[in-house]
Amino acid sequence: MNLNCIAIDDEPLALGLISNYIEKTPFLTLVGSYGSAIEALDVLDKLSVQLIFLDIYMPELTGMEFSKLMAQSNQKNTCRIVFTTAFNQFAIEGYQVDALYYLLKPFNYNEFLQAANKAKSYFESMETLPVDQDKGKKERYLYIKSDYKLIRIDLNDIAYIESIKDYVKIHLLNKEQAISSLTTLKSIEERLPEADFIRIHRSFIIAVNKIDALGRNSVYVGSAEIPVGDLYRESFKKLLNQWA
Repeated sequence: MNLNCIAIDDEPLALGLISNYIEKTPFLTLVGSYGSAIEALDVLDKLSVQLIFLDIYMPELTGMEFSKLMAQSNQKNTCRIVFTTAFNQFAIEGYQVDALYYLLKPFNYNEFLQAANKAKSYFESMETLPVDQDKGKKERYLYIKSDYKLIRIDLNDIAYIESIKDYVKIHLLNKEQAISSLTTLKSIEERLPEADFIRIHRSFIIAVNKIDALGRNSVYVGSAEIPVGDLYRESFKKLLNQWA
């Protein structure tokens, strides 16, 4: 039996150590390591993962908050968590979110292996390891921090995304109020699937399948007319050719 794993820790040294321990263990495979829980949430639905080694005390989104969000997603019955933290006061709360194991930093490889073996025994007893063909059926989400909350947005609900000074506004279908976040359009663009979204202006990204009409130098998404920037005209032409 082999378990696909990811490691999440905002401390580079700790992240490197855990990643090394995973790679050292014959029945574990490291498929990703992340310095923030938000970054991991963005890719979790795209990966086939059974085991997550998760730090608790992290900025922006804690390990506890991550585990609760994960429990609401499609990963609920396919992933289990091993918490790794330097703060033992979180142990009780860790088990309350159904964690498999709680590793108190600093821990050595033998202690890590105990946690890994417990995870292996758990999955062997369940005999329900997820299969790869289920991966394509998972819904896709974008996690955005807005008004001190982390909001999960279904990619299918996004009409277009607009940059205004230091903020990004995500305009959703059938909703008058856009979701605002203090971030950059580039950071959002890097987290979107290229096949579904295209940047046509330094201030706009649009969902390709939400386009209602194409003008000479603009795109219409619902009632919104979005300009096409000079730097993005070639990609716009390719889009026109697809519609021709």
